Amino acid sequence: MKIAVFCGSSPGKNNLYREAADQLGRFLAEQGHVLVYGGGRTGLMGQVADSALAAGGDVVGVMPIALTEKEIQHPHLSELHIVADMHERKAKMAQLADAFIAMPGGVGTMEEIFEAWTWAQLGYHHKPCCFLNVNRYYDGLFTFIDTMISQGFMRPEYGEMAQISDDPAQLLAMIESYTPPSDKW
Repeated sequence: MKIAVFCGSSPGKNNLYREAADQLGRFLAEQGHVLVYGGGRTGLMGQVADSALAAGGDVVGVMPIALTEKEIQHPHLSELHIVADMHERKAKMAQLADAFIAMPGGVGTMEEIFEAWTWAQLGYHHKPCCFLNVNRYYDGLFTFIDTMISQGFMRPEYGEMAQISDDPAQLLAMIESYTPPSDKW
């Protein structure tokens, strides 16, 4: 299975995030999965790729040409797709991936996982969207999602589409057993 991981191009302030990226990359490789990610060698992006590669895994990067120098593209990937822009990056990652995992990251990470989740909600794909909740990073987000549901801006079944765990093995089990809800329209 090819699993897209969205995460920060910085390491964050807590070493737990780097350790989690190391654990996730290694775990995916050991389980025989291909890592699809943004193609950079810095921050959590670089850590998850380095760990997957060190464990013998295949790693596919997707990077917009304008970011090849800014994000410092990873030099040892199994495959690297250079695309025109961020729109193409997300589309290519969605095309390549069978599932999506968001690790801690900034607004770019949120934008990527939310677009994949929106596409799933609209029935453009039926792939699971997951959150690796390192150090309770996504607790506030899921509280807000509960608010969207309680206020009538999201159907409960679409809130339940997003899987969340602090354990990579549990997330993988959720991915493997995922059944999407019926299409919205």
